[in-house]
Amino acid sequence: MNLILLWLAFFVCTLAIFYSGAKLSRYGDIIAEKTGLGGVWIGVILLAFITSLPELVTGISSVVIFQVPDIAAGDIFGSCVFNMLILAILDIFDRASPISSRVHQRHTLSAGFGILFLTVAAVSIFLSNSQAVVPGPLEGSSTPRFLTGVTVFGWIGLYTPFILLLYLVTVRLIFVHEKRAMNAFVKEKIEELKYGDIAKKHVYINFAVNAAVVVLAAILLPEVGASIAEITGLGQTFVGSILIAVSTSLPEIVVSITALKIGASDMAIGNLFGSNIFNIGILAVDDLFFIKGPLLSYIDTTHIVSALAAVIMTTVAIIGLTYRARKKALFISWDAAGIVAVYIFNVITLYVLR
Repeated sequence: MNLILLWLAFFVCTLAIFYSGAKLSRYGDIIAEKTGLGGVWIGVILLAFITSLPELVTGISSVVIFQVPDIAAGDIFGSCVFNMLILAILDIFDRASPISSRVHQRHTLSAGFGILFLTVAAVSIFLSNSQAVVPGPLEGSSTPRFLTGVTVFGWIGLYTPFILLLYLVTVRLIFVHEKRAMNAFVKEKIEELKYGDIAKKHVYINFAVNAAVVVLAAILLPEVGASIAEITGLGQTFVGSILIAVSTSLPEIVVSITALKIGASDMAIGNLFGSNIFNIGILAVDDLFFIKGPLLSYIDTTHIVSALAAVIMTTVAIIGLTYRARKKALFISWDAAGIVAVYIFNVITLYVLR
């Protein structure tokens, strides 16, 4: 296919995700209100799930239909990095003061879990591509057992059930922590409904339609991205970590900026940290669908660079949330500037290593 047509297809998919992702997030907010879900779940759990839908579908289609595991992994780790960049973008949009000084410090819990998930993923990539011999059932045999072959069932990697179990524990702990905090600091109040005049049937139909658009666009992205990588010579790791990651992270951008504009800064930040946790969960789901063997054994080790970059950016964000600077230097706070610097370093490093 002609390179121009490929780029056109890429931008059409991107535009579809941008438009329907915004609609999907809005209807998700309405569903949250009509089902009685609290603000905690809207940011950290519900919106994180909704805005990570493109990563989920892109990952599954990458490993099942197009057999490009590096695109799937690049999308996951690249999205985690880009989500932290969005945090810096929000700081630039918020001209009054550093955004880290205006949101609640309770976000450090979900941010800390994000670091844990990313570290587990980075270590798993290293071990999955290591040639070190490990002890096990084959002790005493002349045939060594390598970490690349460690599975728990069939083709499923040893790290997959651990990540999925850790995700369930994380969701539970965040819920308990937030519930305890709300009971301690917030008195019960009756909140005016924002969407009381919208019928549930209308909401569910529109939610389904926009979800279908996002799913279709996300299914096409891996093939388009792989073709661009082949023709341009940029490589699947670079294309997946940068181009496709930016496209599938568009819903996070739309939701976060919209939340900031309506004064819901905590919802915006919670969405970003929650999305990073969910993204690593998607990596485990991708492994379930990739039947050739443990997914992380089939990807390039340079994805560790993006994982560590996301860890550093999240750490800087936690420092900013803890220090809570009151003023900005020019138009950006010091912690947001640090996040941007790490993002640029990550892009340059991936380009050099492509």
